[in-house]
Amino acid sequence: MSYRYRLDLQLFAGEKTEKATPKKRQDTRKKGQVAKSQELSGSVVLLASFLSLLMFGGLIKERLVGLFKDVFLNRLNSGVSIGNVMNMAMEYVIQILILMAPLFITTIVLALVANVAQVGFMLTGEMLKPKFSKLNPIKGFKNIFSVRSLVECLKSIFKVTVIGLLVYQTLSGALPKIGKLSEMNLEKTFHFAANLTMNLGLKIGAALFAMAILDYLYQRYEFEKSIRMSKQDIKDEYKKMEGDPLVKGKIRERQRRMAMQRMMQEVPKADVVITNPTHFAVALKYEGSKMEAPQIIAKGQDFVALRMKEVAKEHGVITMENKPLARALYHRAEIGDSIPADLFQAVAEVLAYVYKLKGKVK
Repeated sequence: MSYRYRLDLQLFAGEKTEKATPKKRQDTRKKGQVAKSQELSGSVVLLASFLSLLMFGGLIKERLVGLFKDVFLNRLNSGVSIGNVMNMAMEYVIQILILMAPLFITTIVLALVANVAQVGFMLTGEMLKPKFSKLNPIKGFKNIFSVRSLVECLKSIFKVTVIGLLVYQTLSGALPKIGKLSEMNLEKTFHFAANLTMNLGLKIGAALFAMAILDYLYQRYEFEKSIRMSKQDIKDEYKKMEGDPLVKGKIRERQRRMAMQRMMQEVPKADVVITNPTHFAVALKYEGSKMEAPQIIAKGQDFVALRMKEVAKEHGVITMENKPLARALYHRAEIGDSIPADLFQAVAEVLAYVYKLKGKVK
């Protein structure tokens, strides 16, 4: 393999072409880095405010007019003093807050819905931590002339242009009525201004909301692009999740020792240990009242087989040499399994011989 070919492979492995893994996404989310459009939240707040005014505007108007009537018709006639002015002011503040509550609640709820819809429920203080890297003037200079800054600039220009066109269209369509305002009474003038403002606000809110949807799709694309991983990153993450190979090896070795220790504790309970004689050893146990067929309670190869023979000898378990049977039992059944049906006859003969030596009947 040439040096140039190896270098190309290394460069390819370092390219961030792969989608982020679930762990990378989770770690990024913990840092507060998510796909989110600030434009979407702002447009929802604006649109929700005008929709709330559209729904509750009549009620708010009636209550405000009622409050002013109460002041001029009832309160002023009862005499004015510092005490009753303060009480009256507190009472009207409470009334106004109650009156504006539907507007505030609707706007806050829809703003929360817009944020949760984008990023889900998330609480993190990572973004509040001071980062001195942000004070780097070189990095800041690069950010000013980055592609992202250019996109933000174009987005702002487009937003101002759209809003300007909507304002021009709305006001130009209302010019005939604006010219007749001097002929209208005060109530009609306020009514016209309110309708014009509501119409303009809803148009601007809807336009900003449509642009915010596109901005969210762009932010999502940029976010997915920013968290891409290289093949080497995925390999490193997998190794980190799996742990150190040396530690894993020690864990596996300890697990093997514990499994072997448990298996050796079963050997003294066996009726017979069938051997190869040195390569394989299989311990069999049979209880006619509990088992339909003899079961393998331990098996081993090489060193484990020799250790099983030693344990069997220490506890007086008969060991029999039968190379084909030992090999067949070792390869065809696991610990805890009953012996294969085609080996019943061979095993029965071995057990019959063992029981004969022990002088008992099964």
